[in-house]
Amino acid sequence: QVQLVESGGGLVQAGGSLRLSCAASGRTFSTYALGWFRQAPGKEREFVAAISWSYSVSYADSVKGRFTISRDNAKNTVYLHINPLKPEDAAVYYCAAGPIRANTSNRYDYWGQGTQVTVSS
Repeated sequence: QVQLVESGGGLVQAGGSLRLSCAASGRTFSTYALGWFRQAPGKEREFVAAISWSYSVSYADSVKGRFTISRDNAKNTVYLHINPLKPEDAAVYYCAAGPIRANTSNRYDYWGQGTQVTVSS
């Protein structure tokens, strides 16, 4: 069982930067792939980025070059650094854990409660 808790969301001006964190419980954190998804009002949840247990990464085309996913197994934490922020990045961001790196939500077994990112233009 893995419990995930996101933090770091807030109100940021367009062009600014933000780092989201997701802290996980459990001693097997290093064996999981971790993903970030987001959901804007009225839209479906969409893939953002993922990182495998071996640190290979993947990104949605819409965020390549602006988003960076990383993990710190010693701290049981996965991060999502966003720079620069765009108005269309506003959403609730969720982290997820699963057995393999994937860009579809159904491949992840555990989810956090989400953290809100609001972007002012």
